Amino acid sequence: MTDVSPKILLSGASGLIGVNLVRSLAAKRIQTFQLVRKETSIPDPRSILWNPKANPPVASLPALEGFDAAIHLSGANISGHRWTESYKREIVSSRVDTTRSLVRIFQGLKQPPKTFLCASATGIYGDRGDELLTEASAPGQGFLANTCTRWEAAANAAREAGIRVVPLRFGVAFSREGGALAKMSRIFRLGAGGKLGSGRQWMGWIAMPDVINAIEFLIEKQSVDGAINMVAPDPVTNRDFTEALGRVLHRPTFLQVPAFALKLAVGQLADDALLASNRTVPQRLLDAGFEFRYPEIETALRAML
Repeated sequence: MTDVSPKILLSGASGLIGVNLVRSLAAKRIQTFQLVRKETSIPDPRSILWNPKANPPVASLPALEGFDAAIHLSGANISGHRWTESYKREIVSSRVDTTRSLVRIFQGLKQPPKTFLCASATGIYGDRGDELLTEASAPGQGFLANTCTRWEAAANAAREAGIRVVPLRFGVAFSREGGALAKMSRIFRLGAGGKLGSGRQWMGWIAMPDVINAIEFLIEKQSVDGAINMVAPDPVTNRDFTEALGRVLHRPTFLQVPAFALKLAVGQLADDALLASNRTVPQRLLDAGFEFRYPEIETALRAML
């Protein structure tokens, strides 16, 4: 970071990435103001109440003037529910509609944030087999791909206000504190771990310390504009990941969850996420000079577990 401490606006601070980011920024004495949906019993001067569905979404627009960067991490959990039609609408609304609401606020400010980092996902590429995917790759097909495409389009509208926009295309983020890795490691520790379907599908992943370091890097790196693949430079197949996790936990990995069983259990989520192949690499982060702390899967798993 620069000698002058930036002032950051953050939504989604209660999520796994948000919690880690707030902690890291606080340790660097960087001012962080959080957009929150509910008032707390003890008022916090750095919490700004907002309702994306209201007009206006924020009661006092002057409270949002003059931020160096805004980071939008909100979005309904894609893996916590079966994808009914109503829940798919919630997935889209919690991403696209909230981003549009935030951008409309920025467009009405005298001093909008200089930079807007908005969450997206590698799901934008769809199911692409063994194809190596960089930020220059075209979007794919399917519910997640279409949702991410609309999400990024909503974020990119902030450019009309002269804002640098950086969509963050997250892969699976591994953390010591919860999320996907915690759920999977519990299953593996019981000896019930195994590959999903054929195990040949690729997955992009990233360790939480690299997530936070990359976000802070991108706040400062003004020359980086446009989408960023938030993944480590070592994409792995589901089979490779399964074997690596088994070695780290000293558990067998000979079981297999058949594709048809996954589809029966979780429906469309299986095709769009669990069985989809996404061989994504962080080309633009590497080109910008970002150095990963955990570039390899087994090293990252050992550190996170």
